[in-house]
This record gives sequence, C-alpha cells and structure tokens, in this order.
Amino acid sequence: MTRYPGTLAGAAGFALFSAGSLGAGLLAVEPVLRQILGERVGLAALLRPATGWPVVGAVLTPERLAALPEGPYTAMVVVMGGLALLATFGAVANVLHAYLSLTVVARAITSVRREVFHRVLRLPLRSVVGGPTGATDIVSRVVNDTSQLQNGFNALLSKGVSQTLKGVAALAAALVIEWRVTLIALLVGPVIAVVIRKLGKRIRRASRAALESQARLLTAAAEALQGLRVVKAYATERYEAGRFHRMNRQVMRELLRVRTARALASPLVELLTLLALGTLVLLVAKPILDGLLDKGDFILAVGALGVAGASLKPLAGILNDIQASAGAADRIVQVVSLQPEPGHDRALPRLPRHRQSIQVQGVTFTYPNAHAPALRDVSVSVRQGEVVAFVGPNGSGKTTLLSLIPRLFDPDAGRVLVDGRDIRDFNIRSLRRQIGVVTQETVLFAGTIRGNIAYGSGGASKDQVERAARQAHAHDFIAALPAAYDSPVGEQGLTLSGGQRQRVAIARAILRDPAILLLDEATSMIDADSEAHIAAALADFAHGRTCLIVAHRLSTVMSADRIVVLDQGRIVDQGSHAELLDRCPVYRTIAHHQLLPAAPPVSVRARPAPV
Repeated sequence: MTRYPGTLAGAAGFALFSAGSLGAGLLAVEPVLRQILGERVGLAALLRPATGWPVVGAVLTPERLAALPEGPYTAMVVVMGGLALLATFGAVANVLHAYLSLTVVARAITSVRREVFHRVLRLPLRSVVGGPTGATDIVSRVVNDTSQLQNGFNALLSKGVSQTLKGVAALAAALVIEWRVTLIALLVGPVIAVVIRKLGKRIRRASRAALESQARLLTAAAEALQGLRVVKAYATERYEAGRFHRMNRQVMRELLRVRTARALASPLVELLTLLALGTLVLLVAKPILDGLLDKGDFILAVGALGVAGASLKPLAGILNDIQASAGAADRIVQVVSLQPEPGHDRALPRLPRHRQSIQVQGVTFTYPNAHAPALRDVSVSVRQGEVVAFVGPNGSGKTTLLSLIPRLFDPDAGRVLVDGRDIRDFNIRSLRRQIGVVTQETVLFAGTIRGNIAYGSGGASKDQVERAARQAHAHDFIAALPAAYDSPVGEQGLTLSGGQRQRVAIARAILRDPAILLLDEATSMIDADSEAHIAAALADFAHGRTCLIVAHRLSTVMSADRIVVLDQGRIVDQGSHAELLDRCPVYRTIAHHQLLPAAPPVSVRARPAPV
C-alpha cells in the first residue's frame, strides 16, 4: 500500500481530521451540559476559557467577545450550531477517508495479484507440478487468498485507522476533562489486549487451514468438471459427489473453528468493559458524595470514555479480520518467496539460431516426490535437419527427454547443448523462440481461432495466420465456421473436435517458423485420413529443421532418419527400423504391440501429393 503515498497520506489526513472533530465536539459538549445543570451564562462566558488556546485566542479577542450576544439560550443555540457544523465536517472527512482508503486497497490488491501471477508464470515447472495440490492450489492462492488479503487490508486501513484515531481522540478529551477517572478506566486496557491477542492467534491458524481446505476443494471440483465425460461414462457421479462432500465438510470444520474465536471476541470485550465501568463507578462514588470530585466532570469523562469505547469496540472484529487475512498472506508469501525459473535475466546473451546439432550429455532427471529417476544418464546427439523418433514403453522417459530441450525442466545431472552451447548459459526466451511444440494434449485458450494460431507469434498478419492454417490442413474446417478465423474457441477448445484442435496447434507451431520442432504424439488425436494430410504438411514444413518426435504411428517412426529406443529412463538402442527389429527386443515388442499402422502411409520426409 505504501506504493501510493499520496492517496495514503490523504486518507490518513482525513482520518486525523475526523478524529479531531470528534475530540473537539466532546470538549464542546461541556458548556452545554453545564447550562443544563444550572449554570446560566452567556456566550462570551462560555467561550472565554478557550481564549487560552493559541489559535482560538488570536481570533476571540476581548473586543469580539464583548460584541457577542448575551443570554443562556442564545449561547446554547450557537454552541449546538457549532457542534452540528463540526459533525458535518467530520462526516465529510469520514467519506473522503473511506473513499481514499478503499482506492489504496483496490490498487494494492491488484498489484499483489498481478505480481503473484507474474511470479507463478516465472516459476520452474518442477515447482508447480511438485506443489501440494499442483496448479489448482496456485490458482487458489492467486484468487482466493488475495481476496482474503483484501479483507485484511480493508480492516486495517479503512476501518482500523479510523476507529483507532477516533478512540484516541475521545480518550484525549476524557483526559482533558478528568484525567484521574480516565486513568482508572484505562487499567482494563491491557487485559482486553491480551484477550484479543490470544483469540487472534487462533483465528489466524484456523483461517490458514480453511484456505488450504478450500484449495483442495477447488481441485476436486475442477477435476470432476473437467473430466465430466469420464465421470458420466463410468457412472461415478455418486463417488465424486461424496468426495466433494467430505472435502466440503472439512472446509466447514475449519470455518467453524474461526467462528468460535470470532464469536468469543466481541462478547468478552463487552463483558470486560462493563465490569470495568462498574468498578469505576464504585471507585468514584465516594469522592463525588464527599464533594472531592465534580459530578459534571465525572459525567463528561464517562461520556467521553463511552464514545472511546464505542470507537474502539469494533477493533476486536477488525483485528480478527486482519488475523484471518494473515493466513492468506503467509500462503502468498510462500509463492513469491520461491526462486523464479532461471534464464530470464536480460543480461544473459541471446542464443543464436540453431544451425548445427542438439546434444544431450549424461542427463539424469527425477520428478518431485518421485521414487525413481525418469531419465538415467541419457546421452544422444541430433544433427541439424535430422528427424529422430523416440519410442519406448509408457513411462520410459520420452516426453521428459523432449521437455529438456526448451528447458521446461533442468536436469539434475548432465547438460543439454545447442550447437555446442550449454542452454543454461543463455536467455531462455531466445531458446524457446526457436522451438515449435505440438503435444498430445492440445492446449487452446479462450478467444478466437486466429488468436490461438497466433499465440506466441506477436505481430503475425492475417495472411501469415491463414498460410499456417493451410499448411496444417486446418483452413477448410476453419473457413466453414460461421465467423471463420474469428470464431470463438470455448474453454479448453471444447467447441472443436480433437482433430481440429490438433491441427490448430500444428498451425501455431508452423507460424513460429521454429528451427527445432518437437512433436509429442502430435497426430494421436487425428483420424487416418487427416493424419496423412498433416504428415505431408509436416514433411514439407520440417525440411531443414531439426525434428524430435515421440510417435505411436508406425509410418512416422519408419520415415524418421533415426529411431531412439528408451526403456526405464535409459537409451537401450538406436538405429533404423530394420536394424532395430533385428537386434533390439524392446523395439521388436513395441513395433508388434504398440506402434499403430497408418493409412495411407505418408513419410514425414516425402513431399506431399497435391490435395
């Protein structure tokens, strides 16, 4: 919030003015009370004690006092009019304080949310996939926790500052009126502070646990809704509803812990305040009866203390709100304290465009919380322009190996070289701008088809987008849509078929004009006829580019320059299809049982026939 010093200072200034008007109003009530209790004096007599104040004394000179109208009723009317004016100024100051405070809070939360999300995008993929509940927990922190933090900011700045200053102003007025009574009343303050502190700690712990439970609940709901087709197909609605219900009840239990502490706070403070007031009355009753204490001063002091108590009473709830948001703040700090993904330093040199080779040297990599490495001492070299297919049983490390090229993960041991240069020594954006990626699980974003094809290729023209779509054999189905390239894409691209989504993703990769092409089962969602056309398009596009392919289609594997076989995170053999069939039992098993035939067989090296 301190990033907005002008607005913050304005809010504090209006809060001070509002509190000052309250204190001055309480002091101004004294002459009215004395008039009611029997002192019949005029306006000049009422105002004469105030002439001792520096500013007021310069205004209320003896000549001006003498010119004031006489009469006790006239004096009361003038004083009450002054109090009404003071109350009006105080109300305006309250409005301006709240307006500026809420402005600061809204801007601060927007900045926090932006910085948290920016930091999340810069986190290593290992940190995200290795979190307690993965990406959904991160989303919960960005959205839910920042909203909880906003409640704390509001309580602190909009309510806490205002109520505290008003309470202090009322206490100051009470001290001026009768300091002995006020000091006796203040003895209960430390007791109330201890009570609030104990309850605040309990609220903070319970609020943090509730936020963690809500994150798990969000994960369960997102999984069930994203996989709703599977849920319905397997008739597991009752199971998913039960799982959600159990997590929902856990959230409720954590919230009930917060409820208990919140419910105790205000009544305990009220009880302590009433006990303190009763004790105060007993202590001062005898001095009043003995004439040692002015009853008017006592009534005024108690009234000022009552106003102070009314102003400070909401502080218990305000402090509870602040403690509740402290749990959210802790979770946000955990995210922003994580080390960002290396390689984004602008001082790092740019990696020149790939022209020679890609080498993986002695790489070992283990996923967070995994019991065994996904890759074990893997070494492989790929010449520029070579097409290399990676095959192996499920879990053999094929996708992990391809993920090391764009530095989605950094290896635990070993290194990845592009043209003999360690990619860790260069700016990561200059590396990734050279790479086009098409994965089995196609990712499309809410927006238009044109926007999805141009994603990551800022400044692409309409003609360039259409040309890429034609190369990916996506233009025909896009042109048939009502809005063509401006047709909206639903959440996760569900308005398109699997094959259409795959072709849009391939067009996105083509538009980037990459030097390195990574295809991770890129045609797995395509029917045989579409696959033939797309394979032909990729063959034309792949000319002169280094292509690393994870494929389950026999035609794609056979047309590669080289086939690399992985098993249990190791490279067990590499060579041509015929060579591997002859000497590699693992590949022989894969070729007979896992590689799918494609019809018609189009080589990724062959030029396509006219379509």
